[in-house]
Amino acid sequence: MAGGTLPGTATDEADGSDRVVFHVDMDCFYASCERLRRPELAGEPVVVGMGYEAGETIGAVATASYEARAFGVESAMPISEALDLLPRRADADPDDPDAPDPESAGRYLPVDLDFYKEVAGDVKAVLRDCADVLREVSVDEAYLDVTDRTAWDAAGAGESTAAGPAEARTLAEGYARHVKEGIEREAGVPASVGVAPNMSTAKVASDADKPDGLVVVPPGSVESFLAPLSTAEIHGVGPVTERTLAEMGIETAADLAAADPDRLADELGERGPELHRRARGDDEREVTPTGLPKSLSRESSLSPTADEETKRETVAALAADVARRARERGCLYRTIGIKAVEPPYDVNTRARSLPGPVDDPDLVESVAFDLLAEFADDRVRKLGVRVSNLDFAESDQSTLGGFDAGEGTGGGDGAASDRGRGARTGSAATDGDGGKLTDWVGGEPSAGDEGETDGSRDRRASERGEGQASLGEWE
Repeated sequence: MAGGTLPGTATDEADGSDRVVFHVDMDCFYASCERLRRPELAGEPVVVGMGYEAGETIGAVATASYEARAFGVESAMPISEALDLLPRRADADPDDPDAPDPESAGRYLPVDLDFYKEVAGDVKAVLRDCADVLREVSVDEAYLDVTDRTAWDAAGAGESTAAGPAEARTLAEGYARHVKEGIEREAGVPASVGVAPNMSTAKVASDADKPDGLVVVPPGSVESFLAPLSTAEIHGVGPVTERTLAEMGIETAADLAAADPDRLADELGERGPELHRRARGDDEREVTPTGLPKSLSRESSLSPTADEETKRETVAALAADVARRARERGCLYRTIGIKAVEPPYDVNTRARSLPGPVDDPDLVESVAFDLLAEFADDRVRKLGVRVSNLDFAESDQSTLGGFDAGEGTGGGDGAASDRGRGARTGSAATDGDGGKLTDWVGGEPSAGDEGETDGSRDRRASERGEGQASLGEWE
């Protein structure tokens, strides 16, 4: 690669590594999704949660925007407490002295997981385009190993413009900006990215400059970057572990790095020495996907257009690319689908199930064109093509006897459709995977993280003023 090697990146450094790991963490994800389809919410305090309607008494905050957090509202907070801090805008009345002040009120919105999944699918499609190795942690979080795509080499003689200890601009920093810009362009929501030689440091870095942040921690600077942080910021330290460490006189990452590993093992079991290593910047875990893809997709953003030729050309190119990727991976597919996003962000999906698994690029294009016909007169801002219900084990394709690629999309066991105007609709596919047009791997990603339960992750995120309450897995 062009450019010199950065000082401090030699492999004999304690934290030296050629690996480049990104941790991508979406900012106030549910609130960002709501703003995507309701642009008038920009700059407003937004709370996404349950239990705020009149007569309801139980509920919690799933996500609070940064504007809402300024009033003290946090994720996982009881909704009644949030309403005391930030009344509903719907209840505000400037002419009623007993009603809330509109300037001190917020917008409360219900959780819409189907819509958030669609936006997350757009995000994950970008990430899969940018990395050969992707580990999905939750709906709004993923690790990428991009070692084969970029490097820690200096990119010319310029200074780094990212937050964190990096002094020189690196190729890795430039690639991280490319990922962030891709997410903003394709999904329309902001993301914070941490760049480091290992997973745990990248995770810490992504939290360090929210929202819409980019923090780069090159090899040779990992331990010094971590040293002043509280133990709560170390990946894997939840509230209970934080209290235990404090009782041991360990308050910072530097304290944890200097602690006796045997004593930590006595107090925390096998996790004690592991946390000790992480505080020193030592984390050799590989970024590993959790299984084979469930689907393969490609999407393309457009300037809003109703031009039929433009839409067909776009779908033809996407269909060819998806079919090629399926063949390269040696998989057959049982379902073919499209996605059409109308301005501002009305997501529509259509899919057709086949009699059995096939590898047929011409059929992918033909079915995609059939499904696209429903949107012939509509303006779209994004189009996508997907194949799903993948089969990596079949040696013979099923015949397509009786399958008519030209039949309509409505009704029947082999097709499904749904369409939303002004709101995200449910899945159109008949494969039961929620209509996500992206490369999901293994099972649906767990909402938890290594070493932490969903609850401890949410509480710790709340204490940092970050994140959103877990609403369980994706189904």
